[in-house]
Amino acid sequence: MNRIERAFSQGKAFIPFITAGDPSLEVTQQLVLQMAEAGADLIELGIPFSDPIAEGPIIQDADARALSGGVTTDQIFDMVARIRKSCDTAIAFMTYINPVYTYGTERFLKRCSEIEVDALIIPDLPFEESEELKPYCNEYGVKLISMIAPTSKERIAMIVKEAEGFLYCVSSMGVTGVRNEINNDAEEMVRLVKEIKDIPCAIGFGISTPLQAAEMAKFSDGVIVGSAIVKIVEQYGNECTPYVKEYVRKMKEAVVS
Repeated sequence: MNRIERAFSQGKAFIPFITAGDPSLEVTQQLVLQMAEAGADLIELGIPFSDPIAEGPIIQDADARALSGGVTTDQIFDMVARIRKSCDTAIAFMTYINPVYTYGTERFLKRCSEIEVDALIIPDLPFEESEELKPYCNEYGVKLISMIAPTSKERIAMIVKEAEGFLYCVSSMGVTGVRNEINNDAEEMVRLVKEIKDIPCAIGFGISTPLQAAEMAKFSDGVIVGSAIVKIVEQYGNECTPYVKEYVRKMKEAVVS
């Protein structure tokens, strides 16, 4: 059983997201270790990018802070290598296609493999263009995670057939961010997916409270939360770790209850 399979094998998975390097790589490293301790099943690490088109203001600002602090992709790779010395929780990189191309696609995937990054999520990579990355992902044992949204409609079947690891189900249209209400399109998406393939479905975009997480977990295999956590990081800066840990603990309790 690989780490991603394990993440979904013990009931509902809780998947937190943070931006690497915000407020610093040292704090990011501690956050990953403490979130894993608090019950996170898979951790998404955002590689900061100057034009994160899928992100709302909260994560855009985090990317800007990390980049202005001088964070590089190589430094993030080195940090994950340090994390792997004591943490075996599944890790996925969330990034955009430009940083991967700039780094060199094969070189990027090879490095992911060396530091045991389990998956790659690229919101601006259309499914139809995923073949540009797929051979390298396959060669180096990194899962390329597919995303579907309420607008995917007839494309869902095509995407699901090729999906691996887990499916990232975007709960609502627009960019990432905290939302007061989440529509019920996600439930219909998960139902469609399960008719085609038995693959874990994790729901993200907009979830921020334990109540929302519990509602989404009723019909999905996992819940992804980013902006709400990044907001805590922004609020408490270098002192954010205990606050994030407590938040993750509460959200994990909510999804398994």
